[in-house]
Amino acid sequence: MLKWALIFLVISLITGFLGFSGVSSATATISKVLFAIAIVIFLIFIVLALMAGSAVV
Repeated sequence: MLKWALIFLVISLITGFLGFSGVSSATATISKVLFAIAIVIFLIFIVLALMAGSAVV
């Protein structure tokens, strides 16, 4: 997921440099959403790992 966010970020930067502002803003929005989803999944996995670690002890 994070890989796709970085890909869309690079596409956004390239299209912004070339002057395609509509495509640039759309890909930037997609990149932000994917990054936010990746952070949420990461936090969920941390909580699950902490809960599993305390259950073993």
